[in-house]
Parts: sequence; structure tokens; C-alpha cells
Amino acid sequence: MTKKSTQQENGNVHEVSGVVISVDNSEILQSGAGAIGFQKATVVISDGPWKGRQTDAANLLNGQLDMDEVYVPGDRILLAIQVQDDQITNARAINTYRQHWELILFAVFAIALILYARLIGIKALCSFIAALGVLWYFYIPNLLDGAAPLPLSLAVLVLLSLIIICTVAGFTRHGMAAFLGTVCGLGATLILTLFFGDEFNLAGMTTPFSTTLLVQGAYHLNFQHIFYAAVLLGASGAAMDIAMDVSASMNEIKNKRPDIGTRELIQSGFTIGRQVIGTMATTLLLAYSGGYLTMLMVFVAQGTSATRIVNMKLVAAEIFRVLIGSIGLLMVAPATAVIAGILLNAKPGKVKTPTFDTVKK
Repeated sequence: MTKKSTQQENGNVHEVSGVVISVDNSEILQSGAGAIGFQKATVVISDGPWKGRQTDAANLLNGQLDMDEVYVPGDRILLAIQVQDDQITNARAINTYRQHWELILFAVFAIALILYARLIGIKALCSFIAALGVLWYFYIPNLLDGAAPLPLSLAVLVLLSLIIICTVAGFTRHGMAAFLGTVCGLGATLILTLFFGDEFNLAGMTTPFSTTLLVQGAYHLNFQHIFYAAVLLGASGAAMDIAMDVSASMNEIKNKRPDIGTRELIQSGFTIGRQVIGTMATTLLLAYSGGYLTMLMVFVAQGTSATRIVNMKLVAAEIFRVLIGSIGLLMVAPATAVIAGILLNAKPGKVKTPTFDTVKK
């Protein structure tokens, strides 16, 4: 098939939703807890130019419980249909249609955020959408095109940090302190990732769907550096959170006590940072453990030794993520405290160079 005919065929494929009215399971073979074969589903299309039309859709099953879905009448599903001369010539079931519930859940999140945080909530929502757009339309396509993962990731995360922090806090002194503190944390995380990454000998194939990308022909990608980029990306959100917590708290202290000295203000920032860091490291551990809960259950059920567990490639990759991310966060709090203390006490219209004497005042 030529490239032109392939493009024409793909152009005739459309994604629509539909409701299952009947199923034929005669071609399904049970394979343990899973199933293989295919299910024939008769579906009435719910949207688009073909709304109301009835078609038969094939639902391919590969025995993968995490991917396969077996439908029953009444289910609303997503279909890929092929159209020729306004007639549906082929249809395939893709997934259960969950988009409407996802939109409802997002609406609940947006309303709760705005009701609590008001104007700041609206700004946070805008920064959330902007970050999603940058990641989806710029960052990921450039990674797929073979751009160097680490320089690209660092540039994108610095840009996102600037957008998110300035959207929420504005171009204020504590906003700039939070941004600079975040950049310091990202820099420390990157250095630690590069230093310890080769020693762990992980090769980058521990990230989900890495093998799928490789099978699809992405041999030009540097999967080890993509793994490093994922570590950096995962730590960036918490870094921004800590930096903003410290700088905003110090700004509030400065507003309540305008006469506070730089040294005392920085000490207050260190105290705040210690409290935040005390829970953040555990938060990272619980977040990553939650993603691999079933894997941990398998290890416990099999009585696998701790030595064997911590040396497994997949587990070592998660240990690497947690510890590198946590150490990077440790750098964010003191860096933000020092920067915020200097910026918040700097006189308007004058730029002060950070010196030891300045900190001691």
C-alpha cells in the first residue's frame, strides 16, 4: 500500500461513541482470568454525522486484563469506524466511553478550586491548562522527534515553573523567589540524576510503554535520558509546591512584621522549610508506592527477600525516583528561604548583591 493510499484510508477513519445493544461472545476463549479472541458488538452510534446508525464492531481481546474490556448491552463505548461513500464499512471497539465522566470530575475539581481559592483558583486553573498544553503539544512531540531529552526537559520545566508561579503569585518578589528556588532544585535534581543514573545501570526501559515505543520503531530515542527526564518531571511539581509554600509564608511574615531583618526572615524560612520537607519526602514515597501497590503485594505473597527486591530493575528505578526527587526537594527549601529573605528585604528601586554581610543584618 502506498503512502498516499494509507493517508486516504486513515482520513476515512473516525472516532465516535455508541451504545451497545447486543453482543456475541461465541468467539471468546477463556485463558485463565483473561480472555482471548474477539467479541462482536452491535452498536448504535450516539454522535457525529452517523448518529442513530447501527453497526457491528469487533472487540479484539488479547488476554491482557489491564487493557482488554468485555462489553455488555447498555455500555457506551468509543468506536473507530471506517467510512466509504458515507457508508460504514468497518468498525472496531476501542474502549469504554469515559470522557463525559472525566469532564464531570474535572468540572467538580475546577468548581471546588475556584470556590475555595477564588481569583487564585482561577489563575491556578489557567496555569493547569497551560501546563497541559505545553506538555501535550510541545514537549512530547519534540521528544518523539528525537530532541535531547534532558536539555528539552530542563527548558520546558523552567518555562512551566515561570508560567505557573507567575500566574498564581504574579511578578512579585515572593513569586520570583519561588521561581528561582524551583530552578535551583531542578538543577540539583538534574546533577544528582546524571551522577547516580549510570551507577544504577537502569538503561531507561523501566518507564511504562517503553517497550511499546521500541516495537513501534522508535530506535532513535535515548530511553535512558527519557527516564532521567521522567525523574526530573516527577520532582518538578513538588519542587514548585515547596518553593511557593516557603516564599509565600515568608512574604506573609514580612507583611506582618515589616521591620524584620534579613537574617531573622531567612531563619523563619528555614523553619518553615523543615516543616514542609518533613512530610514531603514521605508523600513522594507513598505516591510512588501507590502506583506499584500490586507489585509490592506480589513480593510479599511470594516471600521475596528484601535483598532480591531492592536489586530488581523495576524496584531500583522507583527507589532512584524517590531518593533523587527527595534530595532535590531538600535543596529547594533552603535555596528559596535565602533568595526570598534577600528579595523581600531589598529596598524598592535598588538591587542588592547577596553577600554574607547582608544575610547577617
